[in-house]
Amino acid sequence: MRSAPSLDVMRILSTLLLVSAAITASAFAQSAPAPFTLAENGRGFASLADAIGAIGDGKGTVIVAPGTYRQCAVQNGGEVTIKAATPGSAIFDGVVCEEKAALVLRGRATMVDGLIFQNLRVPDGNGSGIRLEKGNLSVSNSLFRNSEEGILTGEDRGASVQIDKSTFRHLGRCDRDLDCAHGIYIGRVARLSVTRSRFDQGDGGHYLKSRAAQVDIRDNSFDDSGGHLTNYMIDLSNGASGQIVGNDMVQGKDKDNWSAFITIAPEGREQDSSALVIEGNKAGFVPGLARGSTFVANFTDDVVRIGQNQLAPSMKVKDRR
Repeated sequence: MRSAPSLDVMRILSTLLLVSAAITASAFAQSAPAPFTLAENGRGFASLADAIGAIGDGKGTVIVAPGTYRQCAVQNGGEVTIKAATPGSAIFDGVVCEEKAALVLRGRATMVDGLIFQNLRVPDGNGSGIRLEKGNLSVSNSLFRNSEEGILTGEDRGASVQIDKSTFRHLGRCDRDLDCAHGIYIGRVARLSVTRSRFDQGDGGHYLKSRAAQVDIRDNSFDDSGGHLTNYMIDLSNGASGQIVGNDMVQGKDKDNWSAFITIAPEGREQDSSALVIEGNKAGFVPGLARGSTFVANFTDDVVRIGQNQLAPSMKVKDRR
């Protein structure tokens, strides 16, 4: 008959098992990929801020692994690309830097590809996915939702902003006795391009507000059917040259201001809009709604080039305000 193991033997076996488990866990931790990886050298980081900091004033690409991240980052220099390993799988949720945004950008250039930004709020009411303070910005395949603002920029008159194939949902606000926030608010930059993107379910303010000198707003969808206390679809606050072409616009019932779809220089003329072309767009109302709204409200004497657009019967093509 085999005797039971002694107490000392059992203690030794238990210790060996604990050591083995610790070694296994350590090996697994060492082999697990870091969430943020520099594409150029494979170096991994636990935080986006550290990955961007490692690029410094140089040029590099940060690959973001799938996951939900409650962190933010500030870029102070260089040319940085921040790209999801799989588009739509990397979420930045609820955390802002400098009481501004999930990404605060003041480098030479930034490219953002395939990221999701959500649930961003700050005391001044401008909590954003991206806050651009300096340099060029390119955003593609990204989603901004459930925040006070999607993208907000400062003034950099030599900069360009490009947005393509992205969605802006449940953004904007006009409450708390603060200035309104908007889906996108572009400050005084040289050029703005917004293409193949979707704006819907706004929560106040304008869907797209811009002070850029030149615009290319093309092939987008502005669906206000689920909007709440919203204003204009496109507000060119100080006028602009360029084009607004091939966009679909639907105005909903719950509006704070339903008097126009597009406005030209409602806050004062700074740019000549006589070279602005608006054509090939479709604009109407949700089913069962007919209003005396205006497609283009011009607050200047510039003769904007309004071509053929498909408008609801009750809509005026233009007026001078």
